[in-house]
Amino acid sequence: MFTLSFMRHAFVASTMIAMVSGVIGVFVVARNMSFLTHTLSEIGFAGAAFATFAGWSPLSGMLLFTMLSSVLVGQFSSDESRRESVISAVSALFIGLGILFLSLSNQSASSATSILFGSVVGISLAEVHQLIILSLIVLGIVMLIYRWLKFDSFDAIGARVNGVSATAISIIFLLLLALSVSVAAQIVGSLLIFILLTLPAASAKYFTHGVAKMMLVAVLFALIGTWLGLYLGYLTNWPVSFFIAAIEVAIYVSALWYRHQDKE
Repeated sequence: MFTLSFMRHAFVASTMIAMVSGVIGVFVVARNMSFLTHTLSEIGFAGAAFATFAGWSPLSGMLLFTMLSSVLVGQFSSDESRRESVISAVSALFIGLGILFLSLSNQSASSATSILFGSVVGISLAEVHQLIILSLIVLGIVMLIYRWLKFDSFDAIGARVNGVSATAISIIFLLLLALSVSVAAQIVGSLLIFILLTLPAASAKYFTHGVAKMMLVAVLFALIGTWLGLYLGYLTNWPVSFFIAAIEVAIYVSALWYRHQDKE
């Protein structure tokens, strides 16, 4: 399997994506931002479709659209009373734009499938280098603001009292989330992006306590899903994203069962 260059590229890319997803996912779950991850996935789809229309790489389009819109959408949806309406409106608009751009670009159905569901086994060496650089940027920034991000995510009131700027942390995190969505979409596609950015972290909180430990466990669960998904996809020639989704759901169900047994 590792004699094939595209499989080596896929495993390197999936490793970086799993690390980013596990780390960012802990804060996504803590800040109740799963809804925003889902919205950004539709925005990422439109961005990738626009890139296809413009002759760019899909990742470039995703980065452009998600980075520009993340802060705006996050601010609009901060009010819980209008959150669902904002999600529905933005999701509908960007799905429509994505379909329009694909239509205008005269691309085949395979292009749409690749954007929606990922195509990690088709990632080139140049794209792997892109993913590594973006992943290191995300992880590096998280390390720099870790103390304040943890404080704001898990004890918002205490953070305010101690002078932590909620607005600044929120904006930085939204930009990091946009980067993470664009990076992780390369393996599971824009429609399934919330799987890696929510389920490993949601599962981790049932097995351990402490933010650092949760991040490590979330990364481990994301790695299990991506590595095993790639292996099973190689053996069966079935979509890798299907296996990743099934494995992460199985881990989450196991976490719920563990939690139930632990309470008894």
